Amino acid sequence: MSGSRHRAPGAPGAPEAPSAAPGRRTVLLAAAATATGALATACGTAEGQPPGKVAVLGDSAAWEKPMAAAGAAMKSVAALRLVPEVNPSLESFEQIVKSSLRTSKTPDMLKYWSGYRLQDLARTGGIEDLTRQWDSAVRRGWVDPSLREAFTYRRRVYGLPMNLAYWVFFYNPEVFREHRLKAPDTWDGFLTACTRLKKSGITPLHGTADGRWPSFIWFQEILSRQDPAFYDDLMNGRERYTDPRAERALRTLASFFDKDWFTPMDMNHNDAAAALLHGKVGMVPCGTWLGSTLAAAGGRPGDNLGAFVLPMADPKTRPSVIFESSALVATVKGPDRTEALRATRAWLHPAVMKAFSHSLQDGCPNPEVAAANPVIDSLAKKVRGDKLWLLNRFWEQGPPELVEATVDDLAGFLLNPSSYRGTLRTMQDRADEAWRVWREAEET
Repeated sequence: MSGSRHRAPGAPGAPEAPSAAPGRRTVLLAAAATATGALATACGTAEGQPPGKVAVLGDSAAWEKPMAAAGAAMKSVAALRLVPEVNPSLESFEQIVKSSLRTSKTPDMLKYWSGYRLQDLARTGGIEDLTRQWDSAVRRGWVDPSLREAFTYRRRVYGLPMNLAYWVFFYNPEVFREHRLKAPDTWDGFLTACTRLKKSGITPLHGTADGRWPSFIWFQEILSRQDPAFYDDLMNGRERYTDPRAERALRTLASFFDKDWFTPMDMNHNDAAAALLHGKVGMVPCGTWLGSTLAAAGGRPGDNLGAFVLPMADPKTRPSVIFESSALVATVKGPDRTEALRATRAWLHPAVMKAFSHSLQDGCPNPEVAAANPVIDSLAKKVRGDKLWLLNRFWEQGPPELVEATVDDLAGFLLNPSSYRGTLRTMQDRADEAWRVWREAEET
């Protein structure tokens, strides 16, 4: 569910890179001006589609063809066609959505985020309760019931999952075989692979703050491997960043820096994908949506492209995996509201889901639909077969303003790993205030 920032299917966007912070006011003013003009354009297209068509506004051009493919499939199962509309500016997209929900000129449907970002939207009263559609899909076996929490606000469902990306480690099987390695199935095996790759002149791990948003990746991965229950509690405001378990995660990352296991922190995911296939980088953590980038760069599943879920650091903890899933949302005041609600009833239909996920080249929330990419399909089967605990991605967890600020704090840590204690104190100070405001709003 993301220039100067990397953008890919499902990847979060970011207002600006950390280096742009001194000009933040200028950037925000410019974004606001852009949003004002874009809102006028969006409202112009929000007069409604012809009968049988429903518009879906999103923020990613990479999703335009998959949405069109889903729309064509929906035509055959529900006599409706989805029409994708894209606003690729994250800043103006969010402002358009939140501003237009208060008017009668709002898009019919939205591609949005899950988790707290969706809750924030549901609070406005401007999006539809889709609980009946969710329950119907569950009865038909069209959706994984364990995903429900990510789309829920006050026990009601306000969005339907679009994609289902797992956060995994991509690697090159040819390189691993050359160095007598296999995809690790234990934490010690993972550390051994890093050590051996480094000795062989290969940078073991991709780490980056490029584009700003990826700064959360390694904290998310290490913490969820060491203590998934603590990760879940921390992300939901029930634990504190100053807890020794959070410090242990950053100290672990600092030790990886000490061993020189990371790429330069300005290497983006596109360059990392190419470096992985050319044997220059050993492992790249990312959502499975990176599979399409790797395939375009020459990745051949099973030959020079494979993926694994990072093993648990503590084998006694509950096995888990990070996921991300964008939300399909219907608005209350959209001009084609009746047809939009019909579309939500058909969205998770296997034919629609297959058309969408195969075009997107990512995983699917409908368990009946196999992924087109065999690497991703194998991962999905393992996650479901092993009944891994699905933990929502960092970007969707917590009040949006807190997540935005914490990502910047983690970017600072990646550029100065010895600062982990101060970073954690700063993050907790932010969290105290953000959760206080969020909970006060909940009580109103």
